Amino acid sequence: MPPVHPPMTPAFDEITPHPDEYLDALEHDDAGAGGAPLDLIHERAYVVRAYRRGVDTLVLRGAIRDQKPPGLYVPEDPEPLTVHHMVVELHVAVPSLEITDARVVFETHPHRICPSIAENYRGLIGLSIARGFINKVRELYGGPRGCTHTTALLQAMAPVAIQSMWSFRIAQARDEGGEAGPGGGPMATEEGRERALAMNLGSCHVWAEGGEQVRSIRAGEPMEVPVWIEDRFRKLGLDPHAWRGDG
Repeated sequence: MPPVHPPMTPAFDEITPHPDEYLDALEHDDAGAGGAPLDLIHERAYVVRAYRRGVDTLVLRGAIRDQKPPGLYVPEDPEPLTVHHMVVELHVAVPSLEITDARVVFETHPHRICPSIAENYRGLIGLSIARGFINKVRELYGGPRGCTHTTALLQAMAPVAIQSMWSFRIAQARDEGGEAGPGGGPMATEEGRERALAMNLGSCHVWAEGGEQVRSIRAGEPMEVPVWIEDRFRKLGLDPHAWRGDG
């Protein structure tokens, strides 16, 4: 009977829990449901962090890592085997969202020639990381024009830049003595509301043009308190509506 390879990164288990079939096979080290163990053979991780530098720069740092479980490629090896690990750092101007610096580092790669493509990604400088960026990345670095894994990472990083702008502006308002919630932050003025809409409009069903969310914001109505704020505030014994300054 083939071995059931052990899990690799416990910190990921809460984010992506293993299927019960795999856990059962691991516990009993035998066949799972249907007589065939669900065997872990690969793990890919994307990690993207966003940092605020002053009032006009967003720093994005992302990594992609592929690992094989212990014992799969080298039976005597007790540690996971990393086969790909690339790191990308982008500096993005705010509010234009133009990339002002781009660096790629190949930490782990299968072929000696792999890192030779890293300098090509300097071509990202001058591009906007807003809408159209993902298609532009495919055009510039898809297929033989780039590294498959680095290009996939860039496509994961772009939405993080947009997602981070809300936090960027709230943190900026806090530093300037304003309120942390949207009542005193980005949504306090018509200009701020339109800027938030420009970032999000059409990005998903919630932000559909003509949808309830967009109509409400344009009318200047208080924005819905996020579900995660409601949950956390109640856990802390606080009024969730205080987050937006009307509680």
